[in-house]
Amino acid sequence: MLPALFKALSDETRREILCLLQNGAMNAGSISEELKIAPNKLTYHLNLLKEADLILEYKVKNYVYYEQNITLLDEAIIWLENLKQKR
Repeated sequence: MLPALFKALSDETRREILCLLQNGAMNAGSISEELKIAPNKLTYHLNLLKEADLILEYKVKNYVYYEQNITLLDEAIIWLENLKQKR
């Protein structure tokens, strides 16, 4: 969990994607337009976020939507807080 999580969070574009998804689910086209990045580059970033379980995807008709996986984010925050308290 942690290596994939930290790898996913290490990139500014992926952090921007997570911030966009705070407002709710979005499709890839909308994310690409908002961030002004090519669809193939967006696919790369979305795949890393999915591998780290930071986002979930679901299909509605011909569109794939992405949303934050709040459960994993909450678990990561708790783990980091516990690590911080052990100093």
